[in-house]
Amino acid sequence: MATSLQPLIVICGATGVGKSKLGVELALGLVNQGHNRWRGARIINADSMQVYTGMNVATNKISPAERMGIDHLLMDFKRPGEQYLVGQWVHDAMQAINETHNRNEIPIVIGGTSYWIQHLLFPNRLASDGPPSLSGDQHSDRFRSPIPERFISKLPPDLLDLFNRLPEHAPSAISDPDGASLLYKLLQALDEPVAARWHWRDTRKVLRALQIIKEQGRTPSEIINEQASTPLFPRYRTLCFWLHAEQSVLDRRLDERVDDMIKNGLLQEVRELYEHAHTSVDLEDGRCGEHDRNDFTLGIFQSIGYKEFYKFISDPDVSEGSFADAVEQTKHSTRKYAKRQVAWLRNKLLPAIHCVTAECRGKSSVAALYLLDTSVLGESWILNVLQPARTIMNAFLNEEELPDPTILSPLAQAMLTNVNKSLSPSAVLEARRKVVCPLCTKDPSQPVMVECAEWEAHQRTRLHRRLATKAKGKFSGGPWKHEASE
Repeated sequence: MATSLQPLIVICGATGVGKSKLGVELALGLVNQGHNRWRGARIINADSMQVYTGMNVATNKISPAERMGIDHLLMDFKRPGEQYLVGQWVHDAMQAINETHNRNEIPIVIGGTSYWIQHLLFPNRLASDGPPSLSGDQHSDRFRSPIPERFISKLPPDLLDLFNRLPEHAPSAISDPDGASLLYKLLQALDEPVAARWHWRDTRKVLRALQIIKEQGRTPSEIINEQASTPLFPRYRTLCFWLHAEQSVLDRRLDERVDDMIKNGLLQEVRELYEHAHTSVDLEDGRCGEHDRNDFTLGIFQSIGYKEFYKFISDPDVSEGSFADAVEQTKHSTRKYAKRQVAWLRNKLLPAIHCVTAECRGKSSVAALYLLDTSVLGESWILNVLQPARTIMNAFLNEEELPDPTILSPLAQAMLTNVNKSLSPSAVLEARRKVVCPLCTKDPSQPVMVECAEWEAHQRTRLHRRLATKAKGKFSGGPWKHEASE
């Protein structure tokens, strides 16, 4: 089926499954064997930590030698403390994709940050996807909504003053919890559904939501509800390869990889980043306060390994067992992150691809996803991963009929069937709603918040069970909806 959309290849999956390896192999195939139109390929990084310079071992960044001469874009170009958001990456990735097409080359997007990939593939799904700024626009009234104005008019003086003078940078929940709490209280007053989506400590997300209200004159929840009625259609003619391994196999592989990372210099990387944070004003807005240096939600400081080894590096009185504890924490964080990556692909990206295929009456060449089983490496890589990927890629580029994705392997059949997840942005917003645990909350202005879907798991945590035992007979056991205090 011919289509006017330009082709895009995506390689996604959890950490440790071989995404970069396959990307280079496919790109080399296009370079060496050619195609009747495309003379090569370039790789576009979609890993939110690999955009930063440094921490090459911790982020498992592909080395220059392993790139085999293939261009890797959007990698190693941001400073460690620089904030780089999904909308910025989508803009930069689209520019890189367009440039690659203009060179008669195929863009191959590779990475484990599937949230970024999904917003690249499907436009008009970010809350900020409205008019970027309405200041000075003589036609801005046609975009504005009466809803925010109605809530703004009821704000108490302190919140109204905060809204009129929103900070340029989000306060740190560590060093300025009162400021973070007040910012969250403002969002609750103006857009409670979106406020319930975020933790009060997610100050950058909270501030961005408030900026949208101020710039666009509309609440993010209004924009999200509009998006729910907008048909889903891809920005590119897309072929996705989801590399996946059995969970038990991947867990062992990831544990071994952490051990290898330590042998290859992870600890030295953490020390260098620690020194950088404490000697540089490289942070996004020039801040260099002690708590800001310890902000594990900013830039590359979010990378797994830095937070886990931070105490071991920074505490002069560290105990003998601290190193082993840090290693185990790094392994645990890595395994947990891999599970989240798989959950996103199964519950978000895969349903989106299915939805597009259904809306296009089964025309799979518009968007298709294939799961490749990487449970066994070595010689099995060629048979299970490389050969089918090359065959499917060539058919895709020639706009030929593509095979049924479920026939590639038993794992593909198990993972790609029975997909029935809601894609409505408003339904997703509701599903991610957070509630307050009254037992674990010591200060009502700084509540312990838990996602509704994780409430039962939270109840099984050691701290919650201990507090529940102490409060026996005084607590009903249910969570609280987080209400804005008067």
